[in-house]
Amino acid sequence: MKRKTAIVTGTSSGFGMHCAVELARAGFDVVSTMRNLDRAEILLKLADGHHVADRIHLHPLDVTSAESVSTFTTYIKKFPSIDVLVNNAGFALGGFSEELTIDEYRLQFETNVFGVIAVTQAVLPIMRKNRRGRIINMSSISGKFGFPGLSSYTASKHALEGYSESLRLELKPFGIDVVLVEPGSYQTNIWSSIDKLTIDSESPYHFYMKALLRDIESGKGSHGDPLDVAKLVTRIATSTKTPKLRYPIGRGVKLSLFLKMILPWKWLENVVIKKLLK
Repeated sequence: MKRKTAIVTGTSSGFGMHCAVELARAGFDVVSTMRNLDRAEILLKLADGHHVADRIHLHPLDVTSAESVSTFTTYIKKFPSIDVLVNNAGFALGGFSEELTIDEYRLQFETNVFGVIAVTQAVLPIMRKNRRGRIINMSSISGKFGFPGLSSYTASKHALEGYSESLRLELKPFGIDVVLVEPGSYQTNIWSSIDKLTIDSESPYHFYMKALLRDIESGKGSHGDPLDVAKLVTRIATSTKTPKLRYPIGRGVKLSLFLKMILPWKWLENVVIKKLLK
């Protein structure tokens, strides 16, 4: 029996790296993509430690580049089937809305939304022809809950949630499942752009940014292990049952989503503001 094939984007670190290795351990041939293959050393070392390096097929992919996606589309035709796609490539842009440029918002959406759509469109003809497949989109609690200083990231993840809902309904008749994984805070590089933010003393938001960075820093000790998310993705990918649409994961995530569902927004915003500006 031929091995199944999984594609994982953004595998140089974090969720993507662990997803690639865990899926390989589960028996998949894994097309592991990243913008710069020079950053593949850690992934390959991890895969080698689990004796699955031979199942990892590296390929360069910039999800924001039409030329790169086109080359990738041609490359994946060599595989007899594409059974799983994990749209993981993404980043978080920090900053307050008034001070972010429209181009910065566009850059956030180019990767987190349009990049997902482009890669999905490249894979869908193969899945649809085979009348099977599973698309797992890496969302975030930010796709369900807005936070100050993260409006561009939050907006992109809300867009991904809406796209995934519609796509799931469109693809059901073809035997293709669409799934959202919604992690909370984990030990990944996605917050690196926020860590590098400087506090401009001239900004009217400087007190707010200072409080936000302090809150992020104080919470790092409780961030989860990204391997847990990769194991969840692998369970979804290998399950014989029809998966749910959403899988929230992480400390406090399910509680936060439950409270948003039952409490008035005014109560929730008071909690967030008091926590940050206490």
